[in-house]
Amino acid sequence: MKHSEEEEVAQRFEVRPIGYIRSEHKDASATPIQPVYAQGCRGRAEILPEYEEGLRDLEGFSHIYVIYYFHKAGVPSLTVTPFLDDVPRGVFAARSPRRPNPIGFSLVRLVKREGNVLLLDDVDMLDGTPILDIKPFLPRFDYRENARAGWQEQVDENVAQLRGRRQETSRADRSQT
Repeated sequence: MKHSEEEEVAQRFEVRPIGYIRSEHKDASATPIQPVYAQGCRGRAEILPEYEEGLRDLEGFSHIYVIYYFHKAGVPSLTVTPFLDDVPRGVFAARSPRRPNPIGFSLVRLVKREGNVLLLDDVDMLDGTPILDIKPFLPRFDYRENARAGWQEQVDENVAQLRGRRQETSRADRSQT
């Protein structure tokens, strides 16, 4: 089957970092899972100087999405066992880093901008994570009434809090809750 010229161009696209995350998180197994479980975890986005102009007007936003590359994700898998569950799920129904294209995103609190550095809170990213893009959180666009969360709606919130903060000892212990 012959591909169109547009498909061939799409197969060759390149993505380059616009900056890097600096955080206290050095070990993936001890890093909070999702920003909601990383409250109080400070960090910063060090944006490369050539992209600093693009940060203009960001100061007025309380939260930003940081889109990044899971640089330590390991081998991709189409089936993963999410941290909130003990049942294997399709990778596209989870937020696992072990994806065909290891791209992640986190909604973090923007504390302050200092030139090309963004001071952040709720940081769940490993130190040195390459940043691909930044987008402002817009409640007008990002909220959906009656949104559903699929299989995650069955997970007890207390269990999610413990797992998200990595405060449990083993997967066997989790199956008891």
